[in-house]
Amino acid sequence: MAVRTPLQTQSPPAVPEKVNQRFYHLEPAILPEVYHGDRVRAFLDAFAAILRHSNYRFAVEMYARTSSKCGNCAVSCQVYQATGDPKDVPCYRTNLLLDVYRRYFTPLGDLQGRLLHLEPLSEARIDEMAELFYRCTACRRCKLECPMGIDHGLMTHLGRYVLSQAGVAPKGLVVSVREQLEGKTANTSAIPFPALVDTLEFLSDEVRELKGAPAAFPIDVMDAEYIFYPAVSDYLMEADTLMGNAAVLQAAGISWTIGSGYFDGINYGLFYDDWVLERIIGKLVSEAQRLNASKILVGECGHAARSARQFVPTFGGDGVLPVVSIIELTYQLLREGRIQLDPDAITEKVTYHDPCNIARSGWIVDQPRHILRSFVHDFVEMNPHGAQNYCCGGGGGLVSLDETFDFRMQVAGKTKAEQIAASGAEIVATPCANCKKQLRELVDYYKLPVQIVGVHDLILRAIKL
Repeated sequence: MAVRTPLQTQSPPAVPEKVNQRFYHLEPAILPEVYHGDRVRAFLDAFAAILRHSNYRFAVEMYARTSSKCGNCAVSCQVYQATGDPKDVPCYRTNLLLDVYRRYFTPLGDLQGRLLHLEPLSEARIDEMAELFYRCTACRRCKLECPMGIDHGLMTHLGRYVLSQAGVAPKGLVVSVREQLEGKTANTSAIPFPALVDTLEFLSDEVRELKGAPAAFPIDVMDAEYIFYPAVSDYLMEADTLMGNAAVLQAAGISWTIGSGYFDGINYGLFYDDWVLERIIGKLVSEAQRLNASKILVGECGHAARSARQFVPTFGGDGVLPVVSIIELTYQLLREGRIQLDPDAITEKVTYHDPCNIARSGWIVDQPRHILRSFVHDFVEMNPHGAQNYCCGGGGGLVSLDETFDFRMQVAGKTKAEQIAASGAEIVATPCANCKKQLRELVDYYKLPVQIVGVHDLILRAIKL
């Protein structure tokens, strides 16, 4: 039977009938009694507070003065490419927020509003912003095309932040973060620490069986060089990735530890609320300080690596620790000859997917390719790739919202599915927990004969202990 390509599976891929209706569950608005359920007033007060107490105002003011509606960004947006809906053009979405700023937070806008009786912000407009800001995968690819340099991904983030502070946020993200910050397990997957210990013991035995030598998962080691924070979901779903991480650290003789007090690298605040983001960064830093670690090591997770690297220096307080991705460290160890990889271990054709959060900035682009090319004979690239890559379709936290499944498969992920099919690869490697989940669902949905793995899954097969 011939393998069905994405275009053959859906001819053309069917877009949900109500593409501009809410496809996510909103957390019920929790507002002080003074608002009496008035979301418009809550939204404006939240926006005013963020502008007053953060550094967003400079960017918003600049964008409001230079904002263009030329639509150049449409050519780079995979959501718009799939729907053709003008409301999915990034600059349309950005201007929803900028229009509020101009109307209520600039002298001219305030004067025009009073004299000309301009239409005020409405509940309907808040609903439209909530819908469109969560149709965006926040991949920031559109920024590369904007002639005015507007970062539409940043405006999506700010819009979500304002909505969150006004009591509007996807329930899936809110519930997970609530468990992480206030729950007994203190992690987004609600894994009790005794269960984590059992898992680590099992994985250590698995490495011994696979490689003929053990790879320990140390816990609460004081004064280690690195404290390790993978996406906590890896402990449930990415055993080979974690075993590959441990095998590299073991082979190179790296001093590292996992903390019993906090062990979750996930930071959903990056997707919807800076206040949440800051509190999670605080937990990560506090655990590193408790164990007196020298550096923070983040596992294979794009958003966890970006949130730690960018915001530990911002919110980490005095004596900020360096943040290193496991991809960076593995690349360094390989160059120094401290790990050895069998060049004949991987016989399949392999391609690499760039997670937006670590590739778009040019931070982690070449390192994983050098690693893979060092022991993979048949390596091919998707086109485009690197900083120009297409998002997996589940970015910006969408992959964590089950109610977005149809949208992620039929709209946001359509272009990536076509890329994978065109590559002819048998294996797609990517160092991101969210990307792996989304890509596996895409592969199943479009019946593609491809395996989705982490970079360290392949390293585990090739490393010599």
